[in-house]
Amino acid sequence: MIKTKASPRTPGLPGVFFLAGCGLALLLAGLPAAAAAAGPTPGAEAAREPGPSPALDRASVWAGAFLARSDTTISARAAYGDFQASGRFNLERDLGLDDGRPVTHARLEWLVGDAQGFGLELYGFERRNGISLARDIEYDGQVYRARAAVRAGLDYRFASAAWRWWLGEGEQVVGVGLGIAHYRVQSFLAAEASLDDDRVAARTESDDGAFAPLLALGWRRAVSPQVRLYADLSGVAKDGGPLQGHIMHAAFGVDWFPTRRVGVAAEYGASHIRLDRRRDLLDARLDLKLRGPSLFLRLR
Repeated sequence: MIKTKASPRTPGLPGVFFLAGCGLALLLAGLPAAAAAAGPTPGAEAAREPGPSPALDRASVWAGAFLARSDTTISARAAYGDFQASGRFNLERDLGLDDGRPVTHARLEWLVGDAQGFGLELYGFERRNGISLARDIEYDGQVYRARAAVRAGLDYRFASAAWRWWLGEGEQVVGVGLGIAHYRVQSFLAAEASLDDDRVAARTESDDGAFAPLLALGWRRAVSPQVRLYADLSGVAKDGGPLQGHIMHAAFGVDWFPTRRVGVAAEYGASHIRLDRRRDLLDARLDLKLRGPSLFLRLR
């Protein structure tokens, strides 16, 4: 499909920070009431040993997989002089890529003091597939054998590091974090077509990465010494450079520790990755949506 309208700009960093700030304000507004309703009595609080909230760990390792269902759209726009052309295709729908494979996911968190801490996160997404097309074309009494093969691949990697401040006492805390993220996108599209004995082939590929500021919000609540609830929201945005756009992630989960040091966590999360690659003659956009449950082995 050919069209002349350029792709819209992605939201900038101020918009992401504004939305995240609103979420933090709502969490802070609800914290005093929740603490009064569910927090320990003054006597119990005085008897508790000093240290971080029971909703937080001194140090913890998360290792698991994001069982994500994906929806990946790639669009491109080329311009040369007065000529403009654009098109788009969906990897799952148009090329038959599996939309339900696991995504590796790992975290590392530790506290520095009782109310501040550092966190690392890493996950990756990779898809490869190819399709073949074949049909006979009859024209003017002559039959032509037409064949085509298309292969595509996408490799997306994300890593972040953030410093967090936790607010609140007792069984419930909320947190805000600032940090930096690095993301990389590698992709290729290769096609080969033949009409009888005539063949033509083409291939395009890219490998781009960028650093961007990260804003994160979090909520933790200890239901019992073995069970805790948590929620996380994070956003990355970048306006300049060859790879710009935004990355948003939200998750809600529960962790359970049947033993003191080893436990499991289950969560449901959703990510939206929208990145633009800016070049002199060709602009391309990756629009990737991931959603589904995650399962982690927890060590603390």
